[in-house]
Amino acid sequence: MGVETEVEGFLEEGELYLEIKSGEEGILIGKHGRTLDSLQFLINRMVNKEQKEFIRVVLDINHYRKRRNDSLKKMAIRLGESVKRTNRGMTIGPFNAYDRRIIHITLQENPVLRTESIGEGEMKRIKIITAKKEG
Repeated sequence: MGVETEVEGFLEEGELYLEIKSGEEGILIGKHGRTLDSLQFLINRMVNKEQKEFIRVVLDINHYRKRRNDSLKKMAIRLGESVKRTNRGMTIGPFNAYDRRIIHITLQENPVLRTESIGEGEMKRIKIITAKKEG
């Protein structure tokens, strides 16, 4: 891509994290992280091509994923509170699988709320609703 980078890698919980540092993060991240997601997909394919056991590779550029995760968590909590307050479900998105996972996990901690992915393909929406009380 003609972009100068520095890469650090480490293993955590069975996943390989590659942190890329670059002065040109915009070109590597792309709009809403789409280029980053594509690069991560390609690197996962290359790393796991000859492997017997799958290893998940997580690619991050200048801590973009951490910033994005923090932003998604705050948004999920804010929207979850709105759903609880109004008792009206809402649908948000579309989000890629990585972002949906962050939102689902964040709201999973709240027993009053339930989430589900809806739609087809890579980009799906998330429905946030109040959990039905059983009994």
